[in-house]
Amino acid sequence: MSTASPGKINPERKITERKQIALLGAFCLFLSAVEYMIPKPLPFMRIGIANFPVMLSCDVLSFPAFLLLIFIKAIGQALITGTLFSYIFLFSITGTFFSAVLMYLLRCLFKDRVTFIGIGTAGAVVSNFSQLALAYVFIFKDSVRYIAPPFLAAGLVTGIVLGIFCEVFAGKSQWFKRVRGEKLRVRSKE
Repeated sequence: MSTASPGKINPERKITERKQIALLGAFCLFLSAVEYMIPKPLPFMRIGIANFPVMLSCDVLSFPAFLLLIFIKAIGQALITGTLFSYIFLFSITGTFFSAVLMYLLRCLFKDRVTFIGIGTAGAVVSNFSQLALAYVFIFKDSVRYIAPPFLAAGLVTGIVLGIFCEVFAGKSQWFKRVRGEKLRVRSKE
């Protein structure tokens, strides 16, 4: 039983959330390593499988913990790919941040009315648009219009596929159901 006073974070909840960040962060890094082995048509283009734990975390982490996970994912991905001190990191962190925040907001604001398919698709599109904006400003200028259609189409397809996979996982995973249920119980007590 919790002895935390109102307005204070329960110490047990804080420890549990740290464990969830560690688990989801490790999963992000593992999927980043797998994704790194898949050939890319453009240096900053990824299929986004490392966003799978990020999408799940929308339902199980508080917003500050979610932002920490995003930071861990972005830095870890840059270390794995060797792009930490390159322009590619700028593309990655921008796309990751904007898509992740949008996915979290959509999931929180619309609760169960927006599925993982919806947030995956929205996240992929926002990530791609933010990266195309950077590509326009820093690299390609007007030539960005040539890479935009295939880049956006690929993002749309991968966002939908990842969303479907996430939806199936969330429906079948006992771990996810337990962790999500714990978060819902904590919110109802607050």
